[in-house]
Amino acid sequence: MNLQSPPRNPETQTSFDRHELGAILSVYGRMVAAGEWRDYAISCLRHHAVFSVFRRTAEHPLYRIEKHPALRNRQGMYAVIAMDGQVLKRGHDLKRVLQVLDRKRLRVIED
Repeated sequence: MNLQSPPRNPETQTSFDRHELGAILSVYGRMVAAGEWRDYAISCLRHHAVFSVFRRTAEHPLYRIEKHPALRNRQGMYAVIAMDGQVLKRGHDLKRVLQVLDRKRLRVIED
């Protein structure tokens, strides 16, 4: 019995490159250090790539950072999507799109 998965053709799937992952992991590291996030998952699919962040492993993702190359010439190929499916920010520059996550960390504290 052959238990090996069929070989994947890297040309048929979308993924994050080194610079994109560096920017995403920079934000992820800050949020882990702040105690906000604890786990992540990366999915490289045919038409888009997804970086999901979790507060706990068994939960639904808090945020999804998605890359859709087909939207490159339209509203931008990067998007940050909240747990409820709301698009928080979309654009052409990944670092600017990721800034919405840093703003989410800021909260008003009342005495």
